[in-house]
Amino acid sequence: MKQSKKDTTLSEKDALQDLLDCEKLLMGYYSNALIEGSCRPFRREILKNYTANADTQFAVFEQMLSRGYYEVQPAAKMLIDQKTDTFSKVLKQIAAG
Repeated sequence: MKQSKKDTTLSEKDALQDLLDCEKLLMGYYSNALIEGSCRPFRREILKNYTANADTQFAVFEQMLSRGYYEVQPAAKMLIDQKTDTFSKVLKQIAAG
């Protein structure tokens, strides 16, 4: 049985989640293009688009957060301190390398 458009309408939450997923994917594409870009004008344009896309992605995230569709758990101070210590050790190893 073929579904019509009205039978497949997304809820607001699903539509925002889909949009957020697309924005994240696009961020990855722009990141790869920036890494691989071989001329300055191209890289400047990609960076401009990347920045605009980052703003859009964050705006969608904020909308989801404000509607209770996206829950963020704050990190415990102990966990932050552990990660900071781990990365400090790695940086020292790289510097000594």
